[in-house]
Amino acid sequence: MQNAIIQSLRQYIDGEKAVVLPRFFKTGKGEYGEGDRFLGIAVPNIRLVAKQYSHAPLEVVSRLLDSEWHEYRMCALLILVIQYKQASVEQKQIIFDLYLSRTERINNWDLVDLSAPNIVGEHLCGEADRMILYRLADSPLLWERRIAMVSTLTFIRRGDFGDTFALADKLVNSNHELMQKAVGWMLREMGKRDISLLRTFLDKHAATMPRTMLRYAIEKMDSTERRKWMERKH
Repeated sequence: MQNAIIQSLRQYIDGEKAVVLPRFFKTGKGEYGEGDRFLGIAVPNIRLVAKQYSHAPLEVVSRLLDSEWHEYRMCALLILVIQYKQASVEQKQIIFDLYLSRTERINNWDLVDLSAPNIVGEHLCGEADRMILYRLADSPLLWERRIAMVSTLTFIRRGDFGDTFALADKLVNSNHELMQKAVGWMLREMGKRDISLLRTFLDKHAATMPRTMLRYAIEKMDSTERRKWMERKH
């Protein structure tokens, strides 16, 4: 089945995208996506293939995650997302465990963002113990830290803001732009639902948090309030 998935993906290769995507995802030496390789396949087409092969065995999905090609790894993650939604309680745990065992292969921001809320976030929604997120947030691996933060989007959508606030507080001094954007994004989503909680966070951190993070966090505020918070920045 792995070969069938690969053949289905490769029919959608776009040579122009193959040139543009490595630059967009920062694959140059010293950049966050260094070494990642792109065939040039649009996400909607990868979704089509993932849906077609959503019944793929987990061993096939795991092998796709080993691929050097970004689109193969994305397809694998999309298959996991589909399978997780349809799985039994026991199978959900297996998929969750597989996901967390392969975080080094979930190694660009788009791969994290399309999968973490739908697997990690969903799995932990009903759990009282979410300490795995805090362990991930302490990881030296950028992608594990982003998984921790972005997974809270699932909680936010259900009106549960505690872990978003706590993880943002923990990661507020992140020096990597991708983490600054992730934290700011989750704060913004929290603020869309509870603006007072966002203001509480900003009262504590606006003066010292990275500018990129702050801009993302206040993006949905009116111009007067945005200016007020930006003026707090030292």
